[in-house]
Amino acid sequence: MAHSRVYLPKLNCPPATILDFLVKKFPHIPAEKWRDRIDRGIVTAASGTPITPDTPYRHGQMIFYVKEVPFEPPCDEEETILYQDEQILVANKPHGMPVTPAGQHIARSLLNRLQQRTGIESLVPLHRLDRDTAGVVLFGLKAECRARYHQLFATGKIRREYFAVALVAQVPEERQWLVQNRMEPGDPWFRQKVVATGHFNAKTEITLIETRGGLGIFHLVPYTGRKHQLRVHMHSIGHPILGDLLYPQINEPQPAVAPLQLLASRLAFMDPVTGLERDFRSPTRLQHAWGP
Repeated sequence: MAHSRVYLPKLNCPPATILDFLVKKFPHIPAEKWRDRIDRGIVTAASGTPITPDTPYRHGQMIFYVKEVPFEPPCDEEETILYQDEQILVANKPHGMPVTPAGQHIARSLLNRLQQRTGIESLVPLHRLDRDTAGVVLFGLKAECRARYHQLFATGKIRREYFAVALVAQVPEERQWLVQNRMEPGDPWFRQKVVATGHFNAKTEITLIETRGGLGIFHLVPYTGRKHQLRVHMHSIGHPILGDLLYPQINEPQPAVAPLQLLASRLAFMDPVTGLERDFRSPTRLQHAWGP
């Protein structure tokens, strides 16, 4: 099970105990809940030693705890392990499953499910996919190797490919786009916006493959990894992704609406540890895609 952590800062008026600090730090969690977690031994110091209700507050420590929610509905789909060796694990994530624990998605996050399934507590995602996006996710197993895989993303030495189904009101004359712009946090905070000033920080190559019945299948190759980059760039060329509830505007989920029609279909790279060429592809098929 993945742990969350909180740092104990130096305070002018520190609380008497770590329990007192946690109750004040997280007012939405009742004190009884923290006592219950402590009694079950799932609140620990960095050494792994469980704290007690009377453990004194000492600044400079890192405290680890397990997030819990009263009830989590079951997953609609399960993840698939595509590959595993001593350094990496590659999984295929379904729509609606977060990569890491967040909000009401704790036990059903991809990370927690894979840790439970494999027994590998050291498992760490090497990049992110939005909860609504399905597809291939790369995980690292060994701490000493992770930086070498992270560097693939930082230096653009890993090829990422996506497919999307998007609205096409009329077939455009242009079927290829190279979108380059600057993206920054928008309003509200969880949306992104394009700004006119500053250096470009988001770049995507987009190709329209086929159209049918007011929809199009698009192939997307991002060269950067900004939050919501593909959603924003698809909207910017006038073809918002089908099922997108954030762009061009925030919409409430509707039962009849299909999940976001965006798939991380491929990760390809030269393995920095083994020197082997890697090429992982998602078996998932977008709900509104067609053809062979």
